[in-house]
Amino acid sequence: MSDSSPLPPVRLHPEAELARDALSTPLLSRAARLARWAGPDTRVDAGGGLVDEQLPAAVEALGLSGDDAAADASEAWRVAVDAGLVEVVDEEEGTVTAGEDLALLTGGSPQDVLAVWLAALETVLADASVPDLDGLTDEGGEVDLSSLDWDPEAEAEFLDGVLGNLYLLTAGEDTPGGAPVPLPALAASVIVPSDMGEPTNDVLEQVSDAMMRLDDQFRMLEPVGFVAYRPVDEALMADAGEEPAAPVDDTDVSRYGMVRLTPLGLYGMRARLMEAGYEAPAVGDLADKGADVLLDGTAAFPPGAAQAETEQWLQRRESLAAARELLAAARGADAGAPLRRLRCQQALSLVGASAEPALREVLDDAELGGLARVWLTENGAADVPPPSEAMVYWLTIDTVAAQLAAEGNSEELRALVEGLAQQHSGFFDAVWRVDHPATADVLEAMGRLHPDKKVAKEARKAAFKARSQQGG
Repeated sequence: MSDSSPLPPVRLHPEAELARDALSTPLLSRAARLARWAGPDTRVDAGGGLVDEQLPAAVEALGLSGDDAAADASEAWRVAVDAGLVEVVDEEEGTVTAGEDLALLTGGSPQDVLAVWLAALETVLADASVPDLDGLTDEGGEVDLSSLDWDPEAEAEFLDGVLGNLYLLTAGEDTPGGAPVPLPALAASVIVPSDMGEPTNDVLEQVSDAMMRLDDQFRMLEPVGFVAYRPVDEALMADAGEEPAAPVDDTDVSRYGMVRLTPLGLYGMRARLMEAGYEAPAVGDLADKGADVLLDGTAAFPPGAAQAETEQWLQRRESLAAARELLAAARGADAGAPLRRLRCQQALSLVGASAEPALREVLDDAELGGLARVWLTENGAADVPPPSEAMVYWLTIDTVAAQLAAEGNSEELRALVEGLAQQHSGFFDAVWRVDHPATADVLEAMGRLHPDKKVAKEARKAAFKARSQQGG
């Protein structure tokens, strides 16, 4: 991802709901329980971890059992320390006390709770980038990192890249809400070059290795509520000579792992991206801003997100005042003005009939009169004056310019261009004279997009005339 362009807007759950989700995550709730369990006799080592002698008591306090009980208790304690729920009082003595942030979990605001959860998340993400160190200790009991092919920065960068792509897939409108992503596709997104047709065997092996790393990492990230994860089927990791315990379906992609960001995870990932300098908008960010900020801010939004943002903006305003503010913000001759007017028109479609006076006030406006007539007609208003031919052509250029800015050379725009040339005889003879800053650019685009070579040539000639008239 590039931090020079904004990411797609995301739809976040209310902070109060996210805070409740955070408090109910297994890892943070265990960390809070251990922070309350700790007392004067609790002792930690030089790194702040519970001494081995006290792990059994911590396991019992959490009600854990099984082979991973001690590891889970140790992780929960580490999160408690890193998130400020426990504070080391004396490093030499290894004594602790309740941290200042522990009280925030019960008496703080939703933002306070989420801040604690974000600290817990950072601890888990750091741990997830560390490989399994079992079996790597030397004779003195120290970890022998020299025997490990591990680059901490590269590993963290790999995981960040994967999570960034998962965020993009979650934020995109083409992905159904909450739909999980197959682990092979996610791994391939950071391994396979975008310009590679058929992946080589070497690349496929890298994808397979990445999947196994991600399987371990997502298992670690699930207890903190960051992802919902269906692990890789254990049968796939069995030795070649072993028979699976039950018949398996090789076509079932879910067997290879499925993952999605939870609503809490989406919140956390956006916070991390913003901290890293990315522009990561969320629907609702513009609700308290002016209409000019709304129209410019939603210019690059996908249609669904733009509508959701506009609906929240309108909910805070009286209809007539909102319509007047939108129309005033839609004026302009700059390059972004056509798309602002398109977003204005879309916003006004969500406003009720009480906005009619605002639209009638701009009927004679050269830039807004056309869209005002469209709105009044669509809303069944009486006595709507017909537009002049000049206004029709101006609105046509403005509409195509807006569509170009919003969609580029899309199939929908191609169909619009073909329809305009067919419906209006002498269209190009008249339209090049339109006094609109985008006239030449629109005609050049029509020349590119129209499939009929003769019509395309007429459009290019008209574009030349328009540019000459503008002095360009």
